Amino acid sequence: MNFENLPASVTIVEDGQRRFFLVGTAHVSKESVEDVRRTVEIVQPDSICVELCPARHQAMMQRDNWKKMNIYRVIKEGKAVFLLLQLILQAFYRKIGDKLGVQPGAEMLEGVHLANQYGAHLVLADRDVQITLKRIWSYLGFWKKVQLLSQLLASIFVDEEVDQDLIEEMKQRDQLASMMGAFAEKYPQIKERLIDERDIYLAQKVRLAPGTNIVAIVGAGHVAGMQAHLGHEVDLGPLEELPPPSKWGSFWKWGLPGIFVLLLVIGFFQGGMSTSLDAVSIWIVVTGIGAALGAALALGHPLTILSSFVAAPLTTLHPLIAVGWVAGLVQAWIKKPTVSDLEELPTSVMTVKGFWLNPVSRILLVVIFANLGATIGVFVSGSWIAAKIF
Repeated sequence: MNFENLPASVTIVEDGQRRFFLVGTAHVSKESVEDVRRTVEIVQPDSICVELCPARHQAMMQRDNWKKMNIYRVIKEGKAVFLLLQLILQAFYRKIGDKLGVQPGAEMLEGVHLANQYGAHLVLADRDVQITLKRIWSYLGFWKKVQLLSQLLASIFVDEEVDQDLIEEMKQRDQLASMMGAFAEKYPQIKERLIDERDIYLAQKVRLAPGTNIVAIVGAGHVAGMQAHLGHEVDLGPLEELPPPSKWGSFWKWGLPGIFVLLLVIGFFQGGMSTSLDAVSIWIVVTGIGAALGAALALGHPLTILSSFVAAPLTTLHPLIAVGWVAGLVQAWIKKPTVSDLEELPTSVMTVKGFWLNPVSRILLVVIFANLGATIGVFVSGSWIAAKIF
C-alpha cells in the first residue's frame, strides 16, 4: 500500500505487522478536517481512534443534551466547578471556531462519521474529562485553584485576533493545555495530569484497537508523547482512579470546628463569657459577609445573598455541607432554569454578559463565589479571633 500521499500532519508508527497512523490536528482547523478525510481514504483503516471520551462524544453527537441537565443534582454532587470548567473550555473553542467558520472538534466528528462510512471500528480513546479535571484539581492548593479559575475565566473575555499563526501554535498543544496556557507550564503537576498521563492513556487505547492499520486522530501536541508509549503495555487502572481526598482538605473539614471550639474555650478562661461571645459574633459576621459578597458578585437573587449570610457561619463549621450548595440551591429554586436557558447555555457563556445573566451559569457562579467568599471569611475571622484572644 502506498502511503506517500499522506498529509504532512500524519506520523506513522510501526509495531510488527501493525501500523499506527497518528493524525496530529488542531481542534479548530479546516485543514485538519481535510487531513483526516485524506488519511482515512488512503489507509482504509480497520479502526479509527478519536481523542474523545464517551461523555464528550455523546455531547458532540447529541447537542440538545443540555436540556436534560439536572442543575440540582450537579450542585448536590459537588460538580459545579467541573461543569463550569467544561463550559469555559467549550466557550473558548467555540469562540475561536466561530471566527474561523469551523465547528470545534470538527475533525473528531469527521473521524466518527468516516468510521461509520468505511465500516471501521470506532475507538473513543481519551480519558473521561471529569477524571482528568478532578485529578488536576485535587493536586492544587486553595490559592492555585483561585488562580486557575481566574485565568480560565479571563481566557473567554479576551478578544484575541485569530490568525494562521495562532492556529499553528494551537496545533502544537493539547486543547486543554491551550486553555490553561502558561499556568500548565508553570506547575508541573498540572502538565503531568493534563498532558503526560493522557499521552499514555491515548497510546494504550490506540494500541489495543483491533486490526492491522489503525488511524488515530489526536491533538498534535499528543503525537510525540504517544510515539514514546505505543510500544509498551501499561496498566490504565491507576490513570482512571479518582485521587483520594487531600490530608489538608480533611483537616479543614474536621479540624476547623475543633479549632474554633478550642478558641472559644481559651477565650472563656482568659476573658470570660464576653470574650467567647465576641469570638462567635466575629465568626458569624465575617464569614456571613464573605459568603454574601460572593453571592452578590455572581449577581445572585437578594434571597440567595441573604441565605448565604445565614448559612455561612454554620456550613463553614460543618464538614459535609458547603455554603455554596445552599446558595446555589436557593438560587435555582428562585430562578429555576427553563429549557430555553439550557439550550442557550453553550452560546451564553461566550460573553461576559451572557455568562453572568444566563440563569444556569449564574447558579454555578453563585456556588463557586459563595464558597470562595466564605473561605476568605474563615481566614479573616479566624485570624481576628486568635489575635483578640492571645
